[in-house]
Amino acid sequence: MRVGIACPYTWDVPGGVQAHVRDLADSLLGLGHEVSVLTPVDDPDQADLPPYVVPAGRAVPVPYNGSVARLVFGPLSLARTRRWLREGEFDVLHVHEPTVPSVSMLATFAASGPMVATFHTATARSRALQVFGTALQPALEKITGRIAVSPAARRVVVEHLGGDAVLIPNGVDVSRFEGATPLPGRPTGPTVVFLGRIDEGRKGLAVLLEALPELVRRVPDVRLLVAGPGDADDVRAAVPASLRDRVELLGLVSDADKARVFASGHVYCAPNTHGESFGIVLVEAMATGTPVVASDLEAFRRVLEDGRAGVLVPVRDAGALAEALAALLLDEPRRKQLAQAASLAVRAYDWSTVTRQVVEVYETVAATPLVHVDVDVRLETLADLDDSAGDTEDDAGRLVTTLRRWLSERPRLPDRSKP
Repeated sequence: MRVGIACPYTWDVPGGVQAHVRDLADSLLGLGHEVSVLTPVDDPDQADLPPYVVPAGRAVPVPYNGSVARLVFGPLSLARTRRWLREGEFDVLHVHEPTVPSVSMLATFAASGPMVATFHTATARSRALQVFGTALQPALEKITGRIAVSPAARRVVVEHLGGDAVLIPNGVDVSRFEGATPLPGRPTGPTVVFLGRIDEGRKGLAVLLEALPELVRRVPDVRLLVAGPGDADDVRAAVPASLRDRVELLGLVSDADKARVFASGHVYCAPNTHGESFGIVLVEAMATGTPVVASDLEAFRRVLEDGRAGVLVPVRDAGALAEALAALLLDEPRRKQLAQAASLAVRAYDWSTVTRQVVEVYETVAATPLVHVDVDVRLETLADLDDSAGDTEDDAGRLVTTLRRWLSERPRLPDRSKP
């Protein structure tokens, strides 16, 4: 089967959706399918791109859903998308986050034929849906198979987009994490690991740092190992001077080192505050054998099986977090028990299982003709949409004005989110 996958976020900036698309593509290739991925790429000459990646253009940073997303959208990007669709002759088009104004949305508008969409976000209303509302419905109604990575993401589909979605979780290559060894030269004392963007508030590092003094009081020799991109000086400033030697900041770590970071901790801490639709980082830590303490968010509760495979604490409660971390650090039998439960739980998220479920969705929609470019005169009003579109990259201003112009010319359908 020839599968075209559209990824909305820039490939060479780490992110959960990008990792999902990469691992899905690799797993599909391993099963003998042909795969092509269209995605924004900031620097194609420097990025180490797999042979199946087709650059859609340089991404533009745009505030989106409480974070900063790097997106591409405009005449040039649409031209590249349509060319990719024409040349691909795909049996199935698989778009990720089609309500995000980037190449997935472009592909959804531009294509017809067998089309599957995966919805990752648990946000009740995306920025695009808030601004453009039901103008997106004509494109979304062309999607013939829908996947949600979590019950929260599925609820967004049902309540705000109409229809239903098959629940298929994010995947993890469990074999990459099993048996990982700690980073070399690590202290042997009790260690708590945090991995995530240190400058993104919803990841909860501030809550963990607030818990640190009480944690040190309970476990005097504890250390905190922090990995992830962001401003390290801001983190150090948030730690009392007397405790700064307890916090080690690794910065951005490679995928190859991620498992070793997890293995360097006695406990993995996920103090996230909101906005999580799944919790892939929890599954990765669990696959490594590192017990997890996490905020009691719906998505995390599902991964940790309501506390059977990890410890859940109230959201934003630094005192409860310190207490839970200390109790687990001081209880080795409990850590072993949780690691064993987690080892069984993660099997449901292994890519060998997840990819089979995704392929089953492909097979249900692939009986129709091949994916092809949807001939629609409204697309031509953007001008310069053919292969000769200029070399100038789309910018943030064009992203917004193009989307407004494009969608303003499309018919509006009834709002499915209202009774």
